[in-house]
Parts: sequence; C-alpha cells; structure tokens
Amino acid sequence: MATASAAPGDSPRPLRAEVERLRDEAARQKNLAHRRADFWAKVDIGLGFPAAMLAGVSGAAGLASADARVPAALVALAAAGLAAGAAFLRSDSRRRANKRARQAWAAVEARASVTLLQERVAPDDLGELFEGRQAALVAYEGDEPQG
Repeated sequence: MATASAAPGDSPRPLRAEVERLRDEAARQKNLAHRRADFWAKVDIGLGFPAAMLAGVSGAAGLASADARVPAALVALAAAGLAAGAAFLRSDSRRRANKRARQAWAAVEARASVTLLQERVAPDDLGELFEGRQAALVAYEGDEPQG
C-alpha cells in the first residue's frame, strides 16, 4: 500500500486547511461587521433625527404662546429621551468600530486568498494571518487609531 507523500515544495495539508478556514471566517466576519455597521447607522439616524426635530418643534411651540408651554415641555422631554438613548447606545462609535473591523476582516480575507494562491504555505504565512485576525478582533474596541 503506497502512501502519498508531499513533494518538497508542497504545503502540508493542515496549514492549507487552516488558511482556508481563516479565509472563510474572515469572509463571514466581514459580512457580519458590514451588517452591524448598517444597523448602527440606522439606529443613529433613527434616534438622532427625531430628537433634533422634536427639540426644534418644542422650542418653537414653547415660544409661540403660553398655552403651548406644557405640550412643548412634553415634546422636549421626548426629545431628551431620544437624545439620551442615542448617547447611551453610542451608535455612532459602534458604527465606526464595525467599519474598522470590516476593513480589518477584508484584509485578512485578501491575505488568506493570496496565500492560498502560492504553491507552498509556510508556517510564517499562517502566523501573519493569525496576527491579522487578532487585529480584526481588536478593531471592535477602542477609538480610531491616531496617525
């Protein structure tokens, strides 16, 4: 019974399989980060725009007549509640974090695809992909890099 042995230039199968797994994970995570960024953009607009409109309406109504001050105060409270919800959820910073993560995952996916085009996958290639994966995971946290 003959066993297939790898030629000197061939990559070990486990390395290639791990690169394929990382590429697939990066593609899934990139799509997920894209959907999350879209969701948080909608939440940001959905809370921010009505808050701004209600604040303007309540200010105008409160100044228009003395009888409109109580309804204007109620509208102002609603606007403040929407603004507080937007501040609490930090939807804009979450949107930016997911955009950064989407870019980082796209870079991992591209790097893995290029690695798979090579005849031989080296352990160093896999190490670089894992470093890129770690950078993509960290992209969800913190502020934008300064520079």
